[in-house]
Amino acid sequence: MSNAGYRSRLAPSPTGYLHLGHARTFWIAQRRCQAASGTLVMRNEDLDAARAKAEFAHAMIEDLRWLGFQWKEGPDVGGPYGPYNQSERMHFYREALENLRTDGFIYRCSCSRKDVLQALQAPHQGEEEPIYPGTCRDKLSDDSMRAHWRFRVPDGEGISFVDGLFGQQRFVAGKDFGDFVVWRNDDIPSYQLAVVVDDAAMEITEVVRGADLLLSTARQILLYRALKKTLPKFFHCPLMTNADGVRLAKRDDALSLRTLRAQGFTPEQVRTRFEL
Repeated sequence: MSNAGYRSRLAPSPTGYLHLGHARTFWIAQRRCQAASGTLVMRNEDLDAARAKAEFAHAMIEDLRWLGFQWKEGPDVGGPYGPYNQSERMHFYREALENLRTDGFIYRCSCSRKDVLQALQAPHQGEEEPIYPGTCRDKLSDDSMRAHWRFRVPDGEGISFVDGLFGQQRFVAGKDFGDFVVWRNDDIPSYQLAVVVDDAAMEITEVVRGADLLLSTARQILLYRALKKTLPKFFHCPLMTNADGVRLAKRDDALSLRTLRAQGFTPEQVRTRFEL
């Protein structure tokens, strides 16, 4: 890994209290950044207005600081690539949407409200949307109709990348994933579009996140290519599970950082659980 200009990010969503799984992935990101003498960025992914809460945004910063995180840029400290709250970055997303539309990469779609609602969140293991059948691909666009926008994937093309932990990865467009939503009909960008735009604008050189987002990386590679942005490296971390072997979620309050703090755990005791 080159030490020149290394930039990584923590990108939590304030839709609940952060749990051990979030913290371990973020800790790995910080360690890799420190090893590269790089810059760690905190970004508040608060686009989901229905679920994002100010109390959770405050808690995630407070809990991560308590645990020993030190970022150089973020919503609480500022920096040259701000703003660091996604809700304040809509002009960046609109510009990207217009570029995708002008270049013919996206089309208007009125299908599957469920898929559209899910598009705002990062898809997790077992929660991937079904392959879109292409119902609206070749329809004439009705600009007066309220619709969302889908990215037209190149069916049959293999999308490959080398993950920093899992090695060579390959997914086939149209088989492993289909046309995906980039903009909802309530005028909000999807997770896939927002993170690509932000990571490119903030000049992130390595994206460290959970292994449940490996397939999302294939989608995002297509967006990087379409938007003519520099592709970062990727490092996906194994997921933490509970006693039943189920992936941790924000509903697992017993393993949230806030609960562990209240129970008297020290940061050092929490961090002992982070080793791969």
